[in-house]
Amino acid sequence: MRVTRQQAAENRRRVLHLASRRFRERGLSGVGVADLMQEAGLTHGGFYKQFESKESLAAEACAAAIAENLAGYQELAKKDPCHVLAHVISNAISDLHRNSPGEGCLLAAAGADISRSNAPVRRGVTDGVRKIIDFLSGLMPGRSRKQARRKAITTYATVVGSLVVARAVDDPDFASEILTAARESLLESLGQE
Repeated sequence: MRVTRQQAAENRRRVLHLASRRFRERGLSGVGVADLMQEAGLTHGGFYKQFESKESLAAEACAAAIAENLAGYQELAKKDPCHVLAHVISNAISDLHRNSPGEGCLLAAAGADISRSNAPVRRGVTDGVRKIIDFLSGLMPGRSRKQARRKAITTYATVVGSLVVARAVDDPDFASEILTAARESLLESLGQE
């Protein structure tokens, strides 16, 4: 039975969404094409009709994960433009986010894998991180462009780093303490407490 273009596009979206989630949960090397396609309800052979390789899938899925995070930040900005920075920080540096890597920040979940990935994966991640930094820069109150960008980079790095450390420790109370300290410090430094 032949697959329509519309169904092929939907299949591709489903695989990308699933891959994006699984890469964040298991890392780039922890996801196999055969298992991914089976989970998506598709054949292993169908993968190569949609993607050149696992590496090309990883590049697209990583870019999609970052775009998803940015879209979430932008949605928060629409809901409460006066307090968006506090909402972004509070949502990003949280126990909920720590416990849900498949739905959260790609770099906090798979940054080490990405740093060892091929050029297309890293290029897509670089483009996405630049967009997030640009977005965050626009939220920084009362700062020159250079200061706003520097603070946006520091904020993003603190979000990512605090999640990495909190996920690495085996004591949930200590993990929560790490996140609370990072969140409160950022909010205080930005006058958002």
